[in-house]
Formats: sequence, C-alpha cells, structure tokens
Amino acid sequence: MLRYATLATFLFLMPVATGMAADADERLKWLEDKIRSQEEEITDQQNRIRDLVAARKATTTETAAAIPAGTTESAKPTGLFGGSAMTNPYLSLIVNTFFHHSGLSQAVLDSRTIPGFTNVPLGTRKGFHLESAELMIFAPVDPYFNLYTDIPITEDGAELEEAYFVTTSLPAGFQVKGGKFKSGFGRINAQHPHAWDFVDIPLNYRAMIGQEGWADTGVQLTYLPSLPVYTQFGMEVLQGKNDLLFNPGGTTPYAFTAFVKSSLDFGENSTLLFGPSFATGKARITTVADGTFFSGDTDLFGFELVYKWKPSRDRSFVLQSEYLYRKQNGDLRTGDPADPASTLESLKRAQDGIYVQGLYQIDRWRIGVRYDVLDLIKKDYILSGSQQNLGKQPWRATGALEFNPSEFTRVRLQYTRDESSRDGKANNELYLQMLLGIGAHAPHAF
Repeated sequence: MLRYATLATFLFLMPVATGMAADADERLKWLEDKIRSQEEEITDQQNRIRDLVAARKATTTETAAAIPAGTTESAKPTGLFGGSAMTNPYLSLIVNTFFHHSGLSQAVLDSRTIPGFTNVPLGTRKGFHLESAELMIFAPVDPYFNLYTDIPITEDGAELEEAYFVTTSLPAGFQVKGGKFKSGFGRINAQHPHAWDFVDIPLNYRAMIGQEGWADTGVQLTYLPSLPVYTQFGMEVLQGKNDLLFNPGGTTPYAFTAFVKSSLDFGENSTLLFGPSFATGKARITTVADGTFFSGDTDLFGFELVYKWKPSRDRSFVLQSEYLYRKQNGDLRTGDPADPASTLESLKRAQDGIYVQGLYQIDRWRIGVRYDVLDLIKKDYILSGSQQNLGKQPWRATGALEFNPSEFTRVRLQYTRDESSRDGKANNELYLQMLLGIGAHAPHAF
C-alpha cells in the first residue's frame, strides 16, 4: 500500500500532459520503476544498518569482556584509536582495459606533442593494455568525517591518486575537504578515467592541464547556501603539483582556485548545469618546449555548460562543453641554466581551447560524438616581443559506441581523427575498451 500511496502522490504533483496518452503511460512506467528502485535501495540500506549494528554490538561485547575488572570509564578504549568501534568500509575495484591501434608508427606516436602548448607526448602504446585496476575505499569515520581513497594499480605499480577526508556536520551549508584530491576546477577534472564519456580526456585538458587531470594536495572549502537555484561556491589552497601549470617543488602552497557550480531544472525532464572556474599560481615548469625552463605566473580560466534530458531510465541525451583559457607570463631559459651560453627570453602565452560533446542513450546502448579544438580565439605565443608561428590549428574529432550490459560493465568502441600535432599528419586511432567494476562504488557527481 505504501508504494501505491507514494505513486499517487508523485502523480498528483506532476504536471498533467494534455492529449498524449502514450506519454502518460511512459511517465507512469518510469515512476513505477523509480519507486521500485528506491524500495530496493531502502531495503538494502536497512540490511546494511542491521548488519553494522550487530557487528558493533558484537565488537563492543568482546572488548568489554577483555577489559580488566575495576577499569574506570575514562580508561576504557573507544573509537578508532581505542579499537572498540569499527565500521566496515565500502570497497570497489574497477578494471580498465583496452586495445589501441593507430595508423602511425609507435616511434611517431612516442614523439607526438602539441607545439606551443606542451612538449609531453601522449605516449599511448599500440596493442592490448591493462590501463589500471582502480581500488576505491570509502567509509564514514564518525558522525563528523567521511574518508575516501583511490589507488590505481598498473603494471608498473600502485599510485595514491586520492586520499582525503570530507566533513559531514558543519553548519550553514559549509563543507571542508582535505588531503590529496582531484581539484574542483571544471567538470571533467574531478572525474576518474572510468567515469569519462570517452576513452581519453578532451584535447584542451591534455594541452593545458594534463592528460590525467589535476590531483593535488591541499584543502577545499565549499558553501551551499539556501537558494531557489542550486548554487555551490568553492575555493581551494593547493600545493601546485601540476607539470603544465605550476609545479613549484617548494614547501608552501603555490596554487589557488575558486569555482561556482549551479544547476537549474526546467520542464519535467531537463536540467542545465553551468559555472565558471579560476586557478592561479606560480609556474616553474619544463613542459613548454624541450631543453627549456619557464618561470613566471599562471592564470587558468574555465567555464562548463551541461544540458541533460532524461525522460525515462532507458532514454537520455547529454550535451556538454568546457572552455579553457590559459595565460602565462614570465621568463623562458633555453639550454642549461648553469651554462653561460644559455639564453633568457620573455614569454607570454595566452591560449584557449574548447570541446563539445553529445551523447544519446537508448536502452543499454549509447552513442557519442566529440569535437576538440585549440587556438579558438586566443593563440598568443610571444617570445621576446615577437609572435611565433607554431603551425596549423590543433583539432580532433571522435565518435564512440557503447554497450552497457549492466551497471557494472561497459564496452566501448571509439574512433578518433587527431590532427593536434600541427604538422598536418592525421593520427587515425581505434580503441576497444572494457570497464568492469565490482563492489560498492560511491556515486558520481550529477
């Protein structure tokens, strides 16, 4: 009876469509599926709570029995450091494996860069790859903190990509995150590779932030005020460990960010997400060109825009774009700094780029297209007062077809025509990717 009473309430609150009975039937079916899914989730959470309570009682009983008679309350061990209370963490493992083929030789791929933006080659190897087995651990610490870790394990070893705490009980909509985490700058940057809509990161990210995004050590403060429209304000103080932006190598924070993220629902099935981002800091990088060292300042601006349409569980459309603009002013030293023959010149870079992608889902299938381009509006590379001619405009076009047998498996076929190296040579790439996940995974951002 509870399910049908809830269903009647939803139907009463929804706007009544005029005319089309088929739309009403589809909406009714969607609501029934939604309620059924919520009931299953509630049942699962109730079972988890029951198991946790039972485990805690058992642990507390065992610990109490081990405490010598006459021990005072203040001397009894409690919590993590006393060992009497334990919370089972949520564990998940996501395997990312793919096959890659290119029309270019491996030697050409290993030296292929984006002149004027970065001298770091993509370095994708042809053939079969186990990109990573990503171990994710999440658990509530106590009523005040949650703890998250993300450890990608590759054939070369393990890496601590993220390890941070998040507060859960600060007043007035404030939240603090601290540790090592992916910066809240932009939209895709905060996502892990398994959550990307394509095999690789967009071209403007690769050229200006890095091909795996920006994860750094520091602290983040966000504020979610009570407004009619969802709006989150955030700022970060970070160490500045990014080879394309900052990378100071010092002991004090060198990078600072600020961002705003808003969402607006309109109609019955549509949502618009948008917001600006800004990052600034000192730059000490060797990624401008081979044999150079750049010292100066970096400013990075971004704007994200996402439109989502989801009339049912089996059908959706997402249109997404991010614009990035990077400005760097400073000195570029060519050659060994200790060599008197090395040259020192001023360098001003003001460069931008954008990607636009669309993804349409029907049932278990999803088809996507993406277009990336650099030097869209700004392409300043001014060395000692002289604008440099770097070659053709970098761009890329991508198409992908996905099949999702379940929520835990994804198979993706992707084709990319890449002309980002400015030499006019096209890199025609083919990827066949498989993602498989097990365990309880924390939800992704909407």
